[in-house]
Amino acid sequence: MTTSASVPTEPEGAISTDGTVTDRLVDANEQYAAAFTDPGMDARPVLHVAVVACMDARLDLHAALGLELGDCHTIRNAGGVVTDDVIRSLTISQRALGTRSVVLIHHTGCGLEDLTEDFRHDLEMEVGQRPAWAVEAFRDVEQDVRQSMQRVRTSPFLLHTDDVRGFVFDVTTGLMREIDPT
Repeated sequence: MTTSASVPTEPEGAISTDGTVTDRLVDANEQYAAAFTDPGMDARPVLHVAVVACMDARLDLHAALGLELGDCHTIRNAGGVVTDDVIRSLTISQRALGTRSVVLIHHTGCGLEDLTEDFRHDLEMEVGQRPAWAVEAFRDVEQDVRQSMQRVRTSPFLLHTDDVRGFVFDVTTGLMREIDPT
């Protein structure tokens, strides 16, 4: 029998560590919402920039780039690769929401450097269906940044392709180095 005296209680305002990770995130959101005030922003980024980056959990883009809420659109995926869906998001970002610049950020030690297109084959063998998407694995991060810049610059759907710059973020130093597109 459990009594209230034997049930551990969390300190006031603490996020529960019981349950699933999703439960923890929901708890954190409830605390966030309790103190939330509408900042009065719309969806147009203040700096008119869209950042495309890898989904790697080690990249804190806002901190690394000195960004605040509302400064940019952030588009993330495995590898920070410019795929058709990234072009879709950039097109909406530019044509409907006013962005003019695109910053591409890949990073050192990316998991896509260790994969090949065999990953798709293995998935097909496991689940009986071949994924429609490419893995977009790469061996040379700088070359992949160049390829991503080229995909943005040559897309017929994007209005603003003159300010497209690519970088490699070093996960051990926090520094970014710019990649020459040529």
